[in-house]
Amino acid sequence: MKEEIKIAWRNLWRNRRRTIITSASVFFAVFFAVIMRSYQLGTYDRVITNFIESFSGHLQVQHVKYQDNPLIDYSFDYNDSLAAAISGIKSVTSVTPHLESFALASSGPQSKGVAIIAIDPEKERSFSNPENNLVRYRITGESIERMKSKNIIPAQIIGELEENTGRAYSSRARLELDLGLSDSDNELYIPEILNNTEVFNSFLSDEDNGILVSDRLAGFLKVTIGDTVILMGQGYQGVSAAGLFPVRGIIKMPSAEIDNRLIIMTIDNAREFFGCEGRITSLAVNLTDRSDKTLIRARTAINALFPDGSSVAKTWYELNPVLYQQIQGDNQSGAAMLGLLYFIIFFGIFGTVLMMIAERKREFGVLVAIGMQKSKLKRIVTIEMILLGILGLGAGLLASLPLILYFNHYPIVLKGDLARMMEDYGWDAVMPTAPVGPYFYWQAAVVALMVILATIYPLRKIGKMKEIDALRS
Repeated sequence: MKEEIKIAWRNLWRNRRRTIITSASVFFAVFFAVIMRSYQLGTYDRVITNFIESFSGHLQVQHVKYQDNPLIDYSFDYNDSLAAAISGIKSVTSVTPHLESFALASSGPQSKGVAIIAIDPEKERSFSNPENNLVRYRITGESIERMKSKNIIPAQIIGELEENTGRAYSSRARLELDLGLSDSDNELYIPEILNNTEVFNSFLSDEDNGILVSDRLAGFLKVTIGDTVILMGQGYQGVSAAGLFPVRGIIKMPSAEIDNRLIIMTIDNAREFFGCEGRITSLAVNLTDRSDKTLIRARTAINALFPDGSSVAKTWYELNPVLYQQIQGDNQSGAAMLGLLYFIIFFGIFGTVLMMIAERKREFGVLVAIGMQKSKLKRIVTIEMILLGILGLGAGLLASLPLILYFNHYPIVLKGDLARMMEDYGWDAVMPTAPVGPYFYWQAAVVALMVILATIYPLRKIGKMKEIDALRS
């Protein structure tokens, strides 16, 4: 066997061009398949993580009828002992209470139906931490005019600002990215831009009677910080709910649908407004990971705390089956595209094998004619194909690995119209790769299988070869 491996290795490099072409076809198959799959799975992971961290948690405890009929009547009693019991379950990292309902919001001439989410400001910091989404900067016509009057900012940058008029930002980094300035321009002009676009926003305190209003809703209602919003709705068990609430801050939500209709207040404030003292509608529970094993184990342990079955823990995909089905469907279409790519690449590999057999037909005939057994020749050719596959496979995995690791830690951040489009769909305008996992090794297994299938043809040709015909070719 050692001698056959040595002969096969030498045979590869007797025709370097042929070896390089065959190995390159395997290399590109692995490289593009792994990168494409990594970006696809990384995007899914980002969407799921955003949903879990912003809304549902890995698990959510709620009344058994609440998901089908999300009324405040289907709330349940909550106390610190319940939170402590859930926190003591293995894999649970945080337990956050929410009280959610609906109301009509009005600022006078403008009215709109809104979703109200009541939070515990301190506990929420370990969950969605909405304070990070407070609007810090806003580009307005007035701020641009102020910058023009000072004549400090160049006309080109003023033009970039005008293209983004009306946009709000929760961070300096996102503002810099949309403007697309060079490092030197950022250093010179960003401080002046920030000074003129800064918004003085504030978060809720534990006993605050004010509210946070989502950015687009604030624009519709024409309210800003310090204004008052009228809320009217139906409280617990049909009581009338109405009140005046000062706006403490404006918050920018990643999803356009949510940004159009969200109001956040404290749980104590909401309980008084809806007349449901001591009650909440959900408990968001975060875990160490979202593997099926961890989710099921934690869900079972939480459900055991409610022997009467009045409340139940549900997983994130049970809470949002539409998102889960969309991801599953897109995943299947991505796998189909990957299969098509492999189908095309297989015939590329197979074509190079056909070329190799056609070029070496006389060589094989001579070897058999001088006494080499066909079985030994088959083994040598098989070893050659395996070595070619290993060369291409190893090079493809090694070339893709640095890119996967780099873009997993530093994902591509989109800007401009494409970024706005993704944000309107509720996605972060970033493209991360998935960390190295089973998908990485499966690509290697599939390509190895293609190389083995491509080897069948030359083995059959050798088995049926007639030495006289081969020598005359």
